[in-house]
Amino acid sequence: MTMKPPMTPTTPPAARTAATVLFSDKALDHHCLVFSNLAGTAGIQANQFLIIHKKHAAVIDPGGDLTYTPLTIELSKWCDLSQLDYVLASHQDPDIIASLPRWLMHTRAKAVCSRLWARFLPHLASPFMMKNMNVNVADRIIELPDRGGDIPLGDCTIKALPAHFLHSVGNFHFYDPVSKILFSGDMGSSIVSEKEAEPVEDFDAHIGAMKGFHQRYMASRKASALWADMVRGMDVEMMVPQHGRPFKGRAMVHRFLDWISVLPAGVDLLDAGNYQVP
Repeated sequence: MTMKPPMTPTTPPAARTAATVLFSDKALDHHCLVFSNLAGTAGIQANQFLIIHKKHAAVIDPGGDLTYTPLTIELSKWCDLSQLDYVLASHQDPDIIASLPRWLMHTRAKAVCSRLWARFLPHLASPFMMKNMNVNVADRIIELPDRGGDIPLGDCTIKALPAHFLHSVGNFHFYDPVSKILFSGDMGSSIVSEKEAEPVEDFDAHIGAMKGFHQRYMASRKASALWADMVRGMDVEMMVPQHGRPFKGRAMVHRFLDWISVLPAGVDLLDAGNYQVP
């Protein structure tokens, strides 16, 4: 894959409308980008990610038909999509991986997801379409075991970290050791507009945009706390969720870990009143 030159302040504004550079090291030829404003008003705000390392690239949580076309237009400004290595899916939701058939048809990328969802992903792909395009879906899916694993990207490695029940039963987050960025799926997500997807500066003020989401979508405080203990032992400089604003700097990341570790969520909040015949 041919890496295009990193964007500079002299790049025409039209070429910079969707991409935000999270990390860029020219010496290592390693770059991480986020696209935050592609869903428009038709769907919930969502972030899509690109990691480029030398002649290799991976897209994380690319979304569905709503974002596929604008995303590929933006990605093509940075890399050769025909040589894309991976489409990484944290879980199976439509805003994560519903565009899978298009990636399989138009790139050489392999899809990486939990083994729990690998058998469901072919339901997204029309057998007629796949046959006509000579695509064998099963051959293009890499199944992650529950413990996670290493995903080679050229001479660097992306780590798939277990994040089960946060919020999906088979869930993974992706950590880039070069940039020290944790792409944290729905963990850390906030409900904001596309214009508000800049890094969190006031954590206390930001809680209101996160609390309701996490209490409904995370399975339990126990699951959140176990995940947070794992992340505390890692070298994380930035945590970027699939929705909303990123957490930049170790102090801010650890502030989130402390908060989520004690937040009652999911089954912690259930009682008989939640299960009554309407």
